[in-house]
Amino acid sequence: MHAYHQPVLLQEAVASLGCRTGGIYVDGTLGGAGHAFEILERSSPDGLLIGIDADADALQAAVKRLLPFHARVRLVRGNFAAIGDILLNLNIDRVDGILLDLGVSSHQLDVAERGFSFSQEALLDMRMDTRRPISAHTLVNTCPDSTLEKIIREYGEEPRARRIARAIVEARRGKPIVSTTELAAIITAALPRGAAGRRLHPATRTFQALRIAVNEELSNLDSALRAGIDLLNAGGRFSVISYHSLEDRLVKTAFRDFEGLCSCPPGLPVCQCGRRPKARPVYRRPVTPSPAEIAANPRSRSAKLRTAERI
Repeated sequence: MHAYHQPVLLQEAVASLGCRTGGIYVDGTLGGAGHAFEILERSSPDGLLIGIDADADALQAAVKRLLPFHARVRLVRGNFAAIGDILLNLNIDRVDGILLDLGVSSHQLDVAERGFSFSQEALLDMRMDTRRPISAHTLVNTCPDSTLEKIIREYGEEPRARRIARAIVEARRGKPIVSTTELAAIITAALPRGAAGRRLHPATRTFQALRIAVNEELSNLDSALRAGIDLLNAGGRFSVISYHSLEDRLVKTAFRDFEGLCSCPPGLPVCQCGRRPKARPVYRRPVTPSPAEIAANPRSRSAKLRTAERI
């Protein structure tokens, strides 16, 4: 039986948190608990882990994986954007580390019925939290072409977004688009042959865009970054693994803001902007997977790890 999710940058990400005995750590994207297991090992014998995931399947897998540490684990079904409320409900004021491993898990891609992958026949869904009312099916079949174009262009960075959006709207006139493979075929037919390049399937960017829109991934990430930095103890670390430029740009921008660099014009005798540093970067350049990890897990190839330390 395959693992629920193969953790990316496992050693590097956990090392970046500087785990210590008795520390309190948040894994905001619990998945199959690969990172969480290692955090608990390194914070033994009394470190505490708060595991958050919107996906019920992930929590079920994590319960089994973390059974040896059950007394030191608190699992919550929710979105990491609500990290402040989640910790408040657990009567926790501050933590020593936060880890976010963004994107979609191996399990979500590999299990057809979740509707994340265009390589398997399934109903269009793409919800990480199946309690959410809006799925990919909803967006594809109800959004006007201008809205679809914006989603595909902004979240998928797809240069042919208009052509794809119009093809989707035209195709659904006859009947709703219900399956992943049906949508992928519509996208492929709308594009010139070879338009996506050798490495990418023509539907890759559009499926990414729909997934981000369905799950409100970028706004949730920004909320988690802004709230999470204020929940760290001095010396606490915030580490984020991102997989595409939109995520990485958000993380890089937030971490730069946390540095609180003065934005006043040069030459002023006294700072007027009032900015104060909250954190400093642990690495100036993002940590990326080794060639060996990429060979073992090709899905890791675009991963970037950034870490900030609370001042």
